[in-house]
Amino acid sequence: MTPEPVLAARLVADLVALMQLEPLGGDRFLAQSEDIGTPAVFGGQVLGQSLMAASLTVGAERPVHSMHAYFLLPGEHAPIEYSVDRVRDGRSFTTRHVVARQQDRIIFEMSASFQTVDEGVEHQFPMPAVEGPEGLTSELDQRIALGDRLPEPWRSKAIQPHGIEYRRVDPEDLLRPEVRPTENQSAIWMRAIAPLPDDLTVHRALLAYASDHGLLRAAMLPHGLSFMSGQVRPASLDHAMWFHRDFRFDDWLLYVVDSPSAGGARGLCRGSLYTRDGRLVASAAQEGMLRIRKPGSPRTPITG
Repeated sequence: MTPEPVLAARLVADLVALMQLEPLGGDRFLAQSEDIGTPAVFGGQVLGQSLMAASLTVGAERPVHSMHAYFLLPGEHAPIEYSVDRVRDGRSFTTRHVVARQQDRIIFEMSASFQTVDEGVEHQFPMPAVEGPEGLTSELDQRIALGDRLPEPWRSKAIQPHGIEYRRVDPEDLLRPEVRPTENQSAIWMRAIAPLPDDLTVHRALLAYASDHGLLRAAMLPHGLSFMSGQVRPASLDHAMWFHRDFRFDDWLLYVVDSPSAGGARGLCRGSLYTRDGRLVASAAQEGMLRIRKPGSPRTPITG
């Protein structure tokens, strides 16, 4: 279910505003937070905002090509201060390091690399042949259909319309997914539900935001686990992204994810992002904590 155009435009404008940072001087920036129903601030929000902070200290002629981040502490649904260290400005590459703080607590850090536009050899893995987004059920509709089965922590926020729409190619039961073979990939279409500004930095920041959605789930499906059911205590530990080609996030992108390994209460997940015409525009990787919850144990914050 996609909201009607006026509401869709407002939701996307809110999301773009979330990526707009207030300069504090000295390469320090202040950002607001949203509450999407997770106990802690959504990790994707911090990924997108940290990328915006780093980009504000780099010229537009050097777009970001990679970022590597660590989630250090659960963040609160409160303003976040980002400080940027100008590590290096070379002939072709620029490096920035970003630290996110709340009340003098360092909750996150990220390094990003930017490069002048250049030419060279090109190749990519082909996009898997999957069903297109038309006719697929949105994840929002899946959550609404759960009704009272949806746990209370999710019931109020998780069924509200959002500026990004997700449609799973082979949707699983959000509370009791079937066990899937480890080698199986899963795929989800995603896009902003209304036109975005032409600033490609905004598109990259919002893709970083969305890349944290559902990635860790790839490590749960081989075991039939769901974070919505309360069976598992998940938390994003780190997150990396590589931006290969330009794209627009207000058109559909296919996110193909898998999990090659899990062990030691951690799961490793990978993702590839394709445009509808099959161009590989970005890659992502994340390791997350996955602890099976014992009956009666308290819930822990989810950062991603």
